[in-house]
Amino acid sequence: MTHDELEVTGGVDTHGLTHHAAVIDAVGRRLADREFPATVGGYRDLLKWMRVHGTLTAVGVEGTGAYGAELARVMTAAGVTVVEVDRPDRKIRRMRGKSDPIDAYAAATAAATAVLAGRATGVPKSRDGVVEAIRVLRVARRSAVKARTQAMNQIRGLLVSAPARVREQVTGLNRATLIGALARLRPAGDLSDPPTATRAALRRLARRHQALDIEITELDTELGPLVQRAAPALLELFGVGTETAGQLLASAGDNAERMRSEAAFAHLAGVAPIPASSGRTRRHRLNRGGDRAANNALHTIVPVRMRHDPRTRAYVQRRTTQGLSKKEIMRCLKRFVAREIYRALTSTSTGSTTQNDLAPAA
Repeated sequence: MTHDELEVTGGVDTHGLTHHAAVIDAVGRRLADREFPATVGGYRDLLKWMRVHGTLTAVGVEGTGAYGAELARVMTAAGVTVVEVDRPDRKIRRMRGKSDPIDAYAAATAAATAVLAGRATGVPKSRDGVVEAIRVLRVARRSAVKARTQAMNQIRGLLVSAPARVREQVTGLNRATLIGALARLRPAGDLSDPPTATRAALRRLARRHQALDIEITELDTELGPLVQRAAPALLELFGVGTETAGQLLASAGDNAERMRSEAAFAHLAGVAPIPASSGRTRRHRLNRGGDRAANNALHTIVPVRMRHDPRTRAYVQRRTTQGLSKKEIMRCLKRFVAREIYRALTSTSTGSTTQNDLAPAA
């Protein structure tokens, strides 16, 4: 085999400012490793350097959702198979040590193994479509919601310890009226006086709450059409709204086809039961892994269906008669909803799922 015909596999250990790349041949022999800057020019030089060593079959990248996101996009655009790899476990690190070249070679070995076995399971998210736009906007929305909740908690905390004449002015008001009343306060006098300082603090927090309300409303207005454009079939499912659909889309990514089956999506969402058998004991345990935000989205959908969906209510009644607890029934429903959502995410038309397909199994 000539040098030009040599098949090689690359691996990259990613960092904020630099990426360390390594190349191995088809039998795992280490050929070379080198460090490159984490810039557009550095990514191109890295790819060119890898191809100098032979025909590049795949590249294993550590951290395709963080430091390696842009590198993965550049390589995918260049037609290179990118495999997402995990960092070596602690046992291997204790045995072999820890360094950038070691991690880069480990990434290359993991990618080569996946390609040779025909199971490049760690296909990264492409992060180049409308779903990525939804994800980044949801980051801003989520932080705004948290800040609004924090402001409200601080308002209530100040009111608990506020002087009586301040507290009595807003006693019994609902949240919206309370925020409006506090935002209109006109504290006058010396701020060294506790009642005056309390009024000033409450006004600032209330106005912050109002500003965050406006920001969240604007983000919801922007997110709605994007979610509808990305997955109209998903929004047609019972109990799925813009917020839960946005989270499920962000968890699946722009290239939802990277998930090989609905069982793979169930594992991603943390709703697939895990075998925990030993000897004569045969049982499964709850999967506490996966994307917990996606799991929380499913947990939001299921109670809505249990209250308002006739099919789900009939299913709950039947399973309750069979002796299952409410928690066990919800676990079954979350697994079923994950199946529905996978079909919606990977369907090409909104009418591909029938009502018979959506009936929960006994």
